[in-house]
Amino acid sequence: MSKRPPEDQAIEIEPGALSGLFAAPQWMRDLGFSSWLLVGFGAALIGAIWLLSLTETIVLPVITAGIIAAVASPLVDWLSGHRVPRGVGAAVVMLAIIAAAFGVGLLVMTGIASQASSLSERLQEGASQLQSWAQDLGVSASTAGDAKAHGSASVSDGFQALTQGVLGGVDRLASLAIFLSFTALSLFFLLKDGPQIGEFVERHLGVPVPVAHGVLGRVASSMRGYFLGVTIVAAWSALIVGAGALILGVPLAGTIAVVTFLGGYVPYIGAWTAGIFAVLIALGGSGAEAAGAMAVIVLLANGVLQQLVQPIAYGAALQLHPLAVLIATIAGGCLFGTVGLVLAAPLLSAAVKITADLRAAEEKPAPVP
Repeated sequence: MSKRPPEDQAIEIEPGALSGLFAAPQWMRDLGFSSWLLVGFGAALIGAIWLLSLTETIVLPVITAGIIAAVASPLVDWLSGHRVPRGVGAAVVMLAIIAAAFGVGLLVMTGIASQASSLSERLQEGASQLQSWAQDLGVSASTAGDAKAHGSASVSDGFQALTQGVLGGVDRLASLAIFLSFTALSLFFLLKDGPQIGEFVERHLGVPVPVAHGVLGRVASSMRGYFLGVTIVAAWSALIVGAGALILGVPLAGTIAVVTFLGGYVPYIGAWTAGIFAVLIALGGSGAEAAGAMAVIVLLANGVLQQLVQPIAYGAALQLHPLAVLIATIAGGCLFGTVGLVLAAPLLSAAVKITADLRAAEEKPAPVP
């Protein structure tokens, strides 16, 4: 048997025997490194959001113009291919977009203003009828009366804000004029000098130029495909809601269809906001029965019937699961507001496609010398 060394005798240890004894495991080091990367990414994201909020006066118009330019630039390219100077083609496309936007806005606001007084009175009548229905269902008269009073006040205030505040708010109109001016100016230069701007970005993106060209191409194609899908879905919803309003005899059926179509460009929120607008117009113009029928039509248009079109409209463009689109859209809206709502899905789709392209390029065998 070996003898144990005395307790007061020093133990001799070979050099390097304890080198890894107190070291953190590899998985813990990887986790810590990843955590610090997430902290840095979060700090950079918060800083970017803060910086964008300070410069939103010019950032939002440029982003809006960039979205429109990504979708409309093929028209300028087509005109340029038919011997139209690019500056002239950009001006023509921009003026066409402005004319279409102005016509739609004039149609909506003129229609609302022309029916404002009668709709306000009929909204009160609809509220009275809803009170009567509530009492028939067993709700006490005092409770139904309080609900009618609060509802009538809210509807009246909201409708006055819609018809008078939008048309007469000088401060808001001034801000809108500045926004539209910056957007139009940015849009013209993006349409006119898009190829030169793209080449500049490709050279300064920090990756090889062919890779940068593929990245920008994927982003642009995803944007065009996404908005083509949005247009198809919005037109489908507008057709159903507008036809329903026309059959029910609701006033401003054309305006309701246009508002429904425009609301489709703001994912999830816009469609339901337009639906509330349609129900209110039906309640004020044709009574509670028509409003109930219009609510059913809106639910069908934005629910069951829309699900028939969305896979066809978005499938080839986004190549994403609907749940992924929903999560990305809501998260983008929470972080960046309306801009995030609109851009989250196409940018996520572009990121997925770019990742697939880079992986395919990496796995491609190198050419034999």
